[in-house]
Amino acid sequence: MTSTSSTLRVILLAGVAFAAVASPALAQESDADRIARLEAALTEIQGQLADLKASSGAGIAQVRAAQQATTVSLANGRPTLATGDGQFTAAFRGVFQLDGAIHDQDDAGPLAADFRRGSFNDATENERTRDLSDGLNFRRVRLGIEGKAFGDFEYNFLYDFSGSGTEEGGKVSAAWVQYNGLGFAKIRIGAFPPPTSLEDAASNASSLFAERPAPAELVRGLAGGDGRTGLGLYAGGDRWTAAGVLTSNLVGTQTYDEQTGFVGRVSYAPFKRTDALIHVGANVNLVLSPAATGPGLPGGAASPIRLRERPELRVDGTRLVDTGNIDADGVTALGVEFGAQRKNLYLQAEYFDIAVERRSSALADPDFSGWYVQAGWTLTGEARRYNAAGGFDGPRAAKPFDLKAGTWGAWELAARYSVLDLDYREGDLPALGSVRGGEQSIFSLGLNWYVNNGVTLQAAWRNVSVDRTSPGGTAFGAGAATPALGTKVGQDLNIFAFRTQYAF
Repeated sequence: MTSTSSTLRVILLAGVAFAAVASPALAQESDADRIARLEAALTEIQGQLADLKASSGAGIAQVRAAQQATTVSLANGRPTLATGDGQFTAAFRGVFQLDGAIHDQDDAGPLAADFRRGSFNDATENERTRDLSDGLNFRRVRLGIEGKAFGDFEYNFLYDFSGSGTEEGGKVSAAWVQYNGLGFAKIRIGAFPPPTSLEDAASNASSLFAERPAPAELVRGLAGGDGRTGLGLYAGGDRWTAAGVLTSNLVGTQTYDEQTGFVGRVSYAPFKRTDALIHVGANVNLVLSPAATGPGLPGGAASPIRLRERPELRVDGTRLVDTGNIDADGVTALGVEFGAQRKNLYLQAEYFDIAVERRSSALADPDFSGWYVQAGWTLTGEARRYNAAGGFDGPRAAKPFDLKAGTWGAWELAARYSVLDLDYREGDLPALGSVRGGEQSIFSLGLNWYVNNGVTLQAAWRNVSVDRTSPGGTAFGAGAATPALGTKVGQDLNIFAFRTQYAF
């Protein structure tokens, strides 16, 4: 008999003995009857204990099963799977952005009389620059999956089916794995966009305007950008972030001796309250070794660097400023960041200095620059969200659009002024050593409607001014394609743009 049963027997015997003293009837009961009655009571108690034990075991098993069960959720329209212990998760992500534009510019004339030009040695852009294409373009159509594995690992895969100006065959935007087990930092390897600037730290689905400022976008393309292969170290806290990433080519780009680059960024919020903050930061984007154009024969193959950018829109892919190819040993781009927020008001600014080191040349090394300042005011009171990467994501509608309920989502006014200067000694005549890439200035006003947490509509007006002169020769092509040295080849125009976006 178990110790529990023995203990119960002793207790029962003591109780009966006490009852016998107190009750004459029990005192007259025979020993055999007394023992039989005690055995029956003991059997009943043992049955109750067995039932209690079985019930408790079943409850514990149910709790354990619930803890290990896979859950399915659909928060903000994003399907997510997760194990009960949180060791494994899988969230499906997607975004589609349909952009439209109308370009208001002077009527086109023949090449010999209309001197507006785009990229060097590009006959197609010579035509398009004088009559930029109106219409629609899917800027992004992306589907992917992200999550955790074995607790300490994260993963992300994102595929893009869209293009920029012309539709492409699809490409990998991100494919990486990250280890979080160090505690103080995270290690990431694969293809991913490293954090090249303050603007790059914000999600492309919640930018103030449809495209990043031209200077930030140009710097992003040096050693960063979507689909950039690399190995990175990330760290951060409540007020600070730090990242260093060694990068190579973009996915799908094959060159002789792949480009080697480095992207580094630090940020800090010296003032941070519930409804206000100040952000400062610095970034460096390096091309340590440009990709070569051929095998490493004596003297080495050319390793060109080319800086050019669009007027902050991708419906037409024409670039209005362009340095052309510069045979280079490397590029150093240094940036400083500032951001501030007070409730539903937001301000952001950055400055970049871009220095190109020529390869095997007696010519001076050219230096370029760019900067921008932008601001947003949410009319409905919501604030932009300062994220863990040290960037400002878009607001979430406190009252999503519902015609029956009379709620209208979140509305935001936006303004930006950006300057990208790709000229170097452009006033020198003759043009030895000068770079006539042009200076592009853009003033933008926009209105953003965050219909709900998935749907966003944007409308914007841009005034684009390009000040640029021709280097002569055959820079844009033979004959009439290249205006004479010093001829103005820039232009002023207005662009009316809109975007329809769904993201989850």
